[in-house]
Amino acid sequence: MKRKRILAWIGIVLLAGMYLTNLVLALIGSEFTQNMLKLCAVCTVAIPILLYGCLVAMGKTGKKPDQEE
Repeated sequence: MKRKRILAWIGIVLLAGMYLTNLVLALIGSEFTQNMLKLCAVCTVAIPILLYGCLVAMGKTGKKPDQEE
C-alpha cells in the first residue's frame, strides 16, 4: 500500500509541475508554450501508464499485493 502512495505522489508532483511550468511559459509569452502544451497532453496519459507499469512490475518481483510493508 505504501508503494501505491509513493507512486501516486510522484505522479501528482510530475503532472502539477509540468502544468505549472506550462502556465508560467504562457504568462511570459514564450514561443515554447505550444510545444509544452502538446507535451502536457501526451504526459497526462503517459505518466499514469508508466507509474502503473512500475507498480505492476514491483508487484511481480516483491511481496504479494495484499501484504502490508
